[in-house]
Amino acid sequence: MHRSLWLRRVAAATALALVAAACGGDDEPETTETETEEPADDGAEEEPADDGEEEEAAIERPERDDVLDIGYILPESGPLAFLGAPQITAVNMAVDDINAAGGVMGQDVTLNSGDEAGDAAVARDTAARLINDGADAIVGAASSGMSQEFIQTLNDNEIVQCSGSNTSPAFTDQDNNSFYFRTVPPDEAVAPIIANTVIGDGYAAPAVLARADDYGVALMELVEAGLTDQGVEPALVDTYDTETDDFDALVSQVTGAGADSVVVIGFDEAGALYGALLEAGISADALYGGDGVFGPALAETVGADISGLKVIGAAGDDTFNDRLNEEMPDGEQGNVIYGGQVYDCVIVIALAAEAAQSTDPAVFNDEIEGVTTEGTECTSFEECRDLLADGEDIDYTGASGPLDLVRPDPTFGRYAIGQFTADGLEIVGSEDVDLSDL
Repeated sequence: MHRSLWLRRVAAATALALVAAACGGDDEPETTETETEEPADDGAEEEPADDGEEEEAAIERPERDDVLDIGYILPESGPLAFLGAPQITAVNMAVDDINAAGGVMGQDVTLNSGDEAGDAAVARDTAARLINDGADAIVGAASSGMSQEFIQTLNDNEIVQCSGSNTSPAFTDQDNNSFYFRTVPPDEAVAPIIANTVIGDGYAAPAVLARADDYGVALMELVEAGLTDQGVEPALVDTYDTETDDFDALVSQVTGAGADSVVVIGFDEAGALYGALLEAGISADALYGGDGVFGPALAETVGADISGLKVIGAAGDDTFNDRLNEEMPDGEQGNVIYGGQVYDCVIVIALAAEAAQSTDPAVFNDEIEGVTTEGTECTSFEECRDLLADGEDIDYTGASGPLDLVRPDPTFGRYAIGQFTADGLEIVGSEDVDLSDL
């Protein structure tokens, strides 16, 4: 791969996402959609423009205690609920592991739940409620857009926030990220993996189709760059209207261009597109998707046999994924998307509190980067906590790998490749990314 060309194209695609967001016409710091974001036009109620009349929930933080109180704001309902199951399960697994090891500073960690629901007002109200209930840290949101709805509130109130699934590039440099970090890299990391998977399967003329929004266009550009940098020129690169379920014209373009495979960057609306591609004679094993369709529910959405279709998204290692699957609700096996990253959010927060010997986020926030870098490697809360107690610096390497955080971003990414079979969605491969190599 030609690194300089790749970096130039990455920069161009990132700039496109940021410019598109800036032209959105609202006062939010960033509205770039990501693969974990609710599409603005998917039929859900849109967030009304901020006219100054909407009443915000009052913030009345209680007096702090010595217990580490964690809340989550994740999609328990709404169009991104498929992302909720692995992330909520992972949060509970992490809290259980911490408490089984004796808790933080000898006290059990408490967990308070909250729904983002794909609705800006709900996400903001949930954040206010969790703060009022005494949260020291918030895990979430799943959607970058929903995180942007309350990141300022958390920053103002000095509440630590970690997301395992926010991939918008905006978080890296925005001004209100002092208490924010994430355990998943921006979209730049997954694009070459998608390209590598298609090329590795022997396809030489893929089409790349994306939903016509900030997320879709930016990732489409990155995937296109990943393909062309390896000498593969896409047969077609195009976007589609998220409000339509009639994809006949687009599919005709795909077949007319002679595409031998198709990468679709979308959410639940992509099911109808996959169905149309199958009806046009493109086999399922020539179809690919990103984390926006990473879950067993895709088969129902398509309404046809998709055995062979591959999806790529951030996840934990094989050992963690096996454990997560055992804990997942029935019917969700194989849906491991972002589970490892969210698990690591909770463990890093707990270790930072141990390192600071304080559950005050204004204090332990300063330890978050340090517990993931340049120390003795350790792989569990208990092992790392005991090293801290012995006076050692630690380098937590978790389910999502050696994070090596440079706030707010990790410098390492771990991704799973899932494939649909007659028995459901199975993990058939994985790939790690050192972002310094991009």
